[in-house]
Amino acid sequence: DKVQISYTFAANRVDLFRATAVVHKNPLPGDRPAAAMSNFIAPEIKKFVIWDYIVFAGLFLVCASIGVFFAIKERKKKTSKEFLVGGKQMSCGPIAFSLTSSFMSAVTVLGTPSEVYRYGASFVLFFLSYTFVIIFTSELFLPVFYRSDITSTYEYLELRFNKTVRLAATIIYILQTILYTGIVVYAPSLALNQELEDRSFSLTIQKTYPHLVNHLVFFGSTVTGFDLWGSVVATGVVCTFYCTMGGLKAVVWADAFQMVIMVLGFVAVLIRGTILNGGTTNIWEDAYEGSRLNIFDFDVDPLRRHTFWTIVIGGTFTWLGLYGVNQSTIQRCISCKSEKHAKMALYLNLLGLWIVLVCAVFSGLVMYAHYKNCDPWTADFISAPDQLMPYFVMDIFSSMPGVPGLFVACAFSGTLSTVAASINALATVTFEDLVRKIFPNLSDRTSTWTSKILCILYGVLCTSMAAAASLMGGVVQGAIGGFLTGITLAFWVGIGSFIYPAQPVKTIPLELSTLNCTLANSTALPTTAAPITAADRPLLADTWYSLSYLYFSTIGCLGCIISGLLISFVTGPSKGEDIRPVLIKPVCNFFCFWSERLKTLLWCGVRHDSQDEEFEKNLPAVITDKTGTEDTFKNNVNKENADQLPGYNPEEKSYTNMSRESRL
Repeated sequence: DKVQISYTFAANRVDLFRATAVVHKNPLPGDRPAAAMSNFIAPEIKKFVIWDYIVFAGLFLVCASIGVFFAIKERKKKTSKEFLVGGKQMSCGPIAFSLTSSFMSAVTVLGTPSEVYRYGASFVLFFLSYTFVIIFTSELFLPVFYRSDITSTYEYLELRFNKTVRLAATIIYILQTILYTGIVVYAPSLALNQELEDRSFSLTIQKTYPHLVNHLVFFGSTVTGFDLWGSVVATGVVCTFYCTMGGLKAVVWADAFQMVIMVLGFVAVLIRGTILNGGTTNIWEDAYEGSRLNIFDFDVDPLRRHTFWTIVIGGTFTWLGLYGVNQSTIQRCISCKSEKHAKMALYLNLLGLWIVLVCAVFSGLVMYAHYKNCDPWTADFISAPDQLMPYFVMDIFSSMPGVPGLFVACAFSGTLSTVAASINALATVTFEDLVRKIFPNLSDRTSTWTSKILCILYGVLCTSMAAAASLMGGVVQGAIGGFLTGITLAFWVGIGSFIYPAQPVKTIPLELSTLNCTLANSTALPTTAAPITAADRPLLADTWYSLSYLYFSTIGCLGCIISGLLISFVTGPSKGEDIRPVLIKPVCNFFCFWSERLKTLLWCGVRHDSQDEEFEKNLPAVITDKTGTEDTFKNNVNKENADQLPGYNPEEKSYTNMSRESRL
């Protein structure tokens, strides 16, 4: 039974590695050596003009205005429930937009087109992963969380296990989210700024960590002309402002606006790029000739970076951790006015995920068609692959002032939505799991102000972490929070793959050409990037450390499940009849063609047949147990008295009129 806490800890570890890779990126096999000098003359790319800055500033102004609007509109509603979960009156539309924009960060906007450009369009297979994740989340996880009427996902852990497990999960989540959010703020600012004066950082790392120098790539870019720390501070201040002023409603509606900006930015790039490269037919032909359309690779080798199986299986585990148990997701789902609206929001969000994915993948194909004979990465016109998309935008829109600003707004929309969701979720978890436990009798007014102060605190911490991200190597991120077996395994393989990248045969990029680049002072004409080979590789480097990064979450989850089963077996498993059915959604019940005998066997003793399948009917007994003793599931309570709890409506089978304090 201890297995059920596993997903809270281990399912989304790869998210941290993925974000870290944008800041301090491993030179993947096939990347240009760091010391390589360009033999080509880079074309002149214009920088931002005043209209671009105006368009970009408009994004921040609108988001801040949304916060002010909801602060004024909701000024008479001063409960923490209104501030943290919107009074549970949100509709499915804005929640769907909010979910999509929050999990399609600037890493997606900048990284996915570059991924397709260099490795091909197999990334589009993530549409299958997204589909499985949304189905599992809406049908398995959401019913338990929504019908339990909780605000923090970690409240479930106390109902299911005890306070210690809840506290441990809360602390891990807070630390991991602060760290990840800081990197999300820093990465796009770094990729888009003009010239990062970070050579001193390079020298410091070289002296302190000489073995890591070959694993760092610095974003010394001349892409847009953005000031690095100006954009970092602006992002942190604006997100903190509208989170604090308007609460969850401001976050959700700002996310919805940012989602529109993201799509508009992609559409502008696709239209302009398609026109310049001769239309859709020519782009498909160029992609086919360049082997960018080799999507279906059914190789079962787990060391291969992207195959059908790594994307569908590994991608599903990775994203299920982000959707199924993530506080940001569940908090917005339970803010919906009904469970039906929450499910509809998830399925509409799936449509949004598909749209953004298709836009990003096709942007990569358009970019390849544009640079198929003069790759700016191989020719050393840019300093990192993640700058390909900004470089491409500044190239094709050089004569159209204001449009580059729209794309940068598109990239930062992903950042703003992710950061705002994280700040709001951090404030909610801290208030519900820590502050309310210490001060259970806070008034509504005090609770609301406490929540706002927490938003400000976490806004400052996340922005400060962005500054710290510029001073740390990627390995440091793996040191926090790994005390369970699953996390240990996930971080072990993750850090190992960071230090010892897989051999070129497993992850080498597709061919890139510089045939039509203007030659400078060399008669040599390199047409492809030269692979990098690593020396003194340990035994595990070409096996365990070379696993596809998409399997990191899978390893973490399976590690938790296996270790949980073993520990439960040694210490003595809980009796199934002592576990309340309200806290478990049996997967086997979805298979209507299975026999009742088989289903009963797979319930592992939990009496799903003894109580109504509607979780609301079972909730009173759980709550009564919880108020009677900390040993929730061993206390024998007369269920007839449960229906007498104040606020419980037996006809509606809910606690709509019951205060949270009396419920817990």
